[in-house]
Amino acid sequence: QVHLVESGGGLVQAGGSLRLSCAASGRTLSNYHMGWFRQAPGKEREFVALINWSGTSTYYTDSVKGRFTISRDNAKNTVYLHMDSLEPEDTAVYYCAATTRVSWRRGAPYDYGDWGQGTQVTVSS
Repeated sequence: QVHLVESGGGLVQAGGSLRLSCAASGRTLSNYHMGWFRQAPGKEREFVALINWSGTSTYYTDSVKGRFTISRDNAKNTVYLHMDSLEPEDTAVYYCAATTRVSWRRGAPYDYGDWGQGTQVTVSS
């Protein structure tokens, strides 16, 4: 099991930027495919961005394409989500998650077994 801790959330105005970090401990991060998910009040958890173990393959949900970038630094055991042009609709708790499953690219939360505690992102209009 890998322990994940998110940071970098906060309150930002629409059009602004934030960078979220997900620090891993307990296991080597390079063994895992990683994902960023979010959950807004009253809504289901959805995938935002996914990255494979080596960082050579990424996927994004349509609503964030061109605005968000997922990356990883395996030497630092950290995954990042850089968010630009933030919109009020991006307001949610953001979670990072890890999996070793080959189905990682589906973006289904149930494919990810290890989760962080989440970090709140609030975008004001």
